[in-house]
Amino acid sequence: MTQIKICGITSLEDAYAAIEAGTDMLGFNFYPASPRSILLEDCARITTILRQEFPLVTLVGVFVNMPVEHARLILEKCSLNLAQLHGDETPAILAAFHGNAYKAFRGVPKNIFLDEFISHAPMTIPALLLDASIKGFYGGSGLTADWSGASELAKKFAILLAGGLKPGNVADAVGQVHPWGVDTASGVEKSPGKKDLQKMRAFVQEVRSVAQ
Repeated sequence: MTQIKICGITSLEDAYAAIEAGTDMLGFNFYPASPRSILLEDCARITTILRQEFPLVTLVGVFVNMPVEHARLILEKCSLNLAQLHGDETPAILAAFHGNAYKAFRGVPKNIFLDEFISHAPMTIPALLLDASIKGFYGGSGLTADWSGASELAKKFAILLAGGLKPGNVADAVGQVHPWGVDTASGVEKSPGKKDLQKMRAFVQEVRSVAQ
């Protein structure tokens, strides 16, 4: 079954709504420049409750060029399962997370370059995230990724497809790419950082409507 990640959660209310809608994964953004950024203390308050009530939901921290020790501290303090490295991190930085992180790529990476990352994270699920390639944006641009390139990657790796996914296009994306999972943030919002329950429900329903 295609996994669904709703990213950019900033409140317990939105976390509950996303889980009610049927998401499998929640993302918490620690990139200060993002309108969906969250402070460690706020995230910890939310995730402490989620861990008790919804232990099967995967909680992900999104980091952009953050020092490894700082990111690992956040993972620990917030009881997060995985780190999503969405900046310009190297394979060595990915390896420092000991299998608890995956790399996000803006655009389809070259095979030689990609193999370096995959070799350092053999146990990671997903293996990688593919986002749209937009200069100056570390995710959240609202523009779609290269679905054709993503489809080729999905034949070899468990990819999490991101980039402009919303209720109106996610079924087509899943049908064309056949990804391990899909990731949305702005596509299910009523305003930056504030989720829309009806859009989240519609997004999940569209994904589930596609045979996998």
